[in-house]
Amino acid sequence: MTASEMRERADNRAVTVLVALLGLAVLLNYIDRGAIGVAAPLMKADLHLTATQFGIAVSAFFLIYGPAQPLVGWLADRVSVYHLYALGVAVWAASTLLTGFVGNLFGLVVLRMLLGLGESCAFSGSSKMIARHVPAGRRGLANAVLATGLALGPAVGTLAGSAILSGWGWRAIFIVFGACTLLWLGPWFWAVRALPQPRDAEAVSPPMPYRQLLSQQALWLLGLCNAAANYCMFFVVVWLPLYLTASRGFSIPTMSVFATATFAMQALSSLCAGQVSDHLIRRGHDQGTVLRRFAVGGQIGMTIGVLGVAYAASPAAVLGWLLVTGAAMGIGPTMVLALGQVFAGPRLAGSWIGWQTGIASISGMVGPIVTGMIVDATGSYVGAFVFAAGMSAVGALLFQFALPPVRQIEGA
Repeated sequence: MTASEMRERADNRAVTVLVALLGLAVLLNYIDRGAIGVAAPLMKADLHLTATQFGIAVSAFFLIYGPAQPLVGWLADRVSVYHLYALGVAVWAASTLLTGFVGNLFGLVVLRMLLGLGESCAFSGSSKMIARHVPAGRRGLANAVLATGLALGPAVGTLAGSAILSGWGWRAIFIVFGACTLLWLGPWFWAVRALPQPRDAEAVSPPMPYRQLLSQQALWLLGLCNAAANYCMFFVVVWLPLYLTASRGFSIPTMSVFATATFAMQALSSLCAGQVSDHLIRRGHDQGTVLRRFAVGGQIGMTIGVLGVAYAASPAAVLGWLLVTGAAMGIGPTMVLALGQVFAGPRLAGSWIGWQTGIASISGMVGPIVTGMIVDATGSYVGAFVFAAGMSAVGALLFQFALPPVRQIEGA
């Protein structure tokens, strides 16, 4: 084996480790973000929160997470994205840990906002590194690793959090999860040192001016598509544990099994969607058409699955429809990240994904409050499920008819 072949193999290993650590970071991201949903059955009563107040606490995360995305994306294209990412992880881990000591709604809101600031680095930073280091024919799988982390985060968080909740109470959930996230920083600095340096123009040329980036119609339309796609996913991640215990009357262990099965199915679906889309693209199918069709199919599946859960007549039917919902949820995150990376190219991936996910966070800001108001007004979750299904249907229409042809924008 020649020296160049050995170097190439070492570079490929370093990139594989990078993607694996990014997937693990996203998993920890969604464990920490979703901890409030797992803790809700005891936390809501202990802090004397109404459904609307709980929705406000959840929404507080997105009040910072969304607006911070464009700034973090801008920084990812201009400073060391690897150090920026590590700083974000440290901030969100600390805010998670401190939530275990909160005593009122105000403190909870402040820490949720701090959590949103830290987690704002997750997708813009990850997309920047994937676009920089991963070839186009392997990005579907790389994004699927992120989407798998996104899905397994709630699954692992629900399973572990429910056990902690039963044995030590809701405060221990945040303390344990925050401490575990801090441990991720150790291997990260080691992995970054082993990465190959980018050799293309992206490494030396300045990113597109922001005014030119913000004039791109595709950016705003894809952000709206992402917002519609996220609404139902955020709804399931945040409200499912509370719905299963408060509305369906399931015990915490049963809730844990049902929720974990849903998110495990989401993770499996993410990996399958990423590999199948990569395979089709390598076989010569148009990349934009493949990504668009997968995205539309995922939104249609979520519409059907969520409606099925709302009107299921038995526990077995609830589980069956949750598995359908989980399978559909696994497709969306993989495709929306890949679509953004195609439009942006390596040079603009941080800024583009920052704005795209910032726009998409509108659903996270509004959705929890809307859900809480519907539940408080009707005394039932059915209306909230129907509204979430309607948002997924809107997402399918936007992906199919509003999104322009998928190709790298001029100047990127």
